[in-house]
Amino acid sequence: MSRQLNPVDLLIGQLDQGLRTVFGKPEVTERANPANTAEDAELTEKEKQLSARLMRINHAGEVAAQALYQGQAVTARDKAIKQEMQTSAAEEYDHLDWCEKRVQALGSHTSYLNPLWYAGSFAIGALAGAVGDKWSLGFVVETEKQVCEHLTEHLKKLPQNDHKSRAVLQQMDIDEALHAAKAQKAGAAELPTPIKGLMRLTSKIMTRSAYWT
Repeated sequence: MSRQLNPVDLLIGQLDQGLRTVFGKPEVTERANPANTAEDAELTEKEKQLSARLMRINHAGEVAAQALYQGQAVTARDKAIKQEMQTSAAEEYDHLDWCEKRVQALGSHTSYLNPLWYAGSFAIGALAGAVGDKWSLGFVVETEKQVCEHLTEHLKKLPQNDHKSRAVLQQMDIDEALHAAKAQKAGAAELPTPIKGLMRLTSKIMTRSAYWT
C-alpha cells in the first residue's frame, strides 16, 4: 500500500527537486541532444562569447520554467492538469541539460543567479496554481509565448556558423510552442494585460542579468 504524502513530504520533495535543478544533474528523458547531430564549425573567441551568453540566458530561462511548472503542479487542483505540468517539467529538464552542456562546450558558465530565478519562479507558479487551474494554464500560455519570442530573437543573434546552439534552440522552440498549445487546449484563461506586462518586465530583468552573470 502506498503512503499518502503529507505537506512535509511534499516540501522535502520540492526542496530536493530545486537543489537538483540548480546544482545537480537534470533528470533527462531519452530524447537525443540536438547539438550532437549538428555540424561542428569553428567559432572565433568573440563568437563563442556571444553564443555562451545567449545560451546562458536560455539556461536561466529553463531553470525558471522548471520551477514554474513544479510550483504549479504542487497547487493544481485537477489531477490531469497536475500530470500535464509534471510532463512539461520533464521536457524542460531536457532543455536545461542541453543548454548547460552547450554553455560548457563554449567554455563558459551558467548564471550565478540561478537559485534566485528558481525560488522566484516557484513562488509565482505556486501562486498561479492556487488562484485556479484556468489561470495557471493561462500563465503557462503567456510564459511559453514570451519564451518563443526570446528564442526567435536569439536565433537571429547567434553567429551564423554556430549550428549546435541553433539546433538546440530550434528544438526548444518547437517544444515550448507545444506546451503553450496543450495549456490552451486544456482551458487556459486569457491573462489581464497588466499581468502580461509585468511578466515581460520580469523576463527582461532576468535576461539582462543572466547575460552578464
